[in-house]
Amino acid sequence: MMDDLLRVLGLVLIIEALLPFISPRTYRQAVAQIALTPDSRMRIIALVILLLGLALWVWG
Repeated sequence: MMDDLLRVLGLVLIIEALLPFISPRTYRQAVAQIALTPDSRMRIIALVILLLGLALWVWG
């Protein structure tokens, strides 16, 4: 189980690093846009992502 967890963590890190590696300018623009997003909208987006991740984890 620990092997699987480490592989998943590694995959998350790879996916997270793709955009800044491929297109740093686009990444900066996206981060600047995220910084302007209101807290309430950010919480809703985070909740949806959390629920989606939980669903994938349970059903996977």
